[in-house]
Amino acid sequence: QVQFVESGGGLVQPGGSLRLSCAASGSMFSIYTMGWYRQAPGKQRELVAQIFSNGITNYADSVKGRFTISRDYAKKLVYLQMNSLKPEDTAVYYCNRVSYEGSWGQGTQVTVSS
Repeated sequence: QVQFVESGGGLVQPGGSLRLSCAASGSMFSIYTMGWYRQAPGKQRELVAQIFSNGITNYADSVKGRFTISRDYAKKLVYLQMNSLKPEDTAVYYCNRVSYEGSWGQGTQVTVSS
């Protein structure tokens, strides 16, 4: 089983920053492509950032230049540094393996509002 626990969400003002963390369990973390997903009310879950096993990253256009995904292989952690946050970024954020997802965690709420 592959499980994930997200943390670090909260309420921030537009233009603010937030760092999300994801603790991963499982025996094959080092070869996973890991991703951060988000789901806003009334919208489908979308992949916003991913990091391959070799460290190469990819981002959705909506967050490119503002978000940075990284991973710590030893600690089996995945991070999402979120800068210049916009109200449109408001969503529940989840981490999971890309394409071959394991069990979904509870996510962490990010709210960007004045």
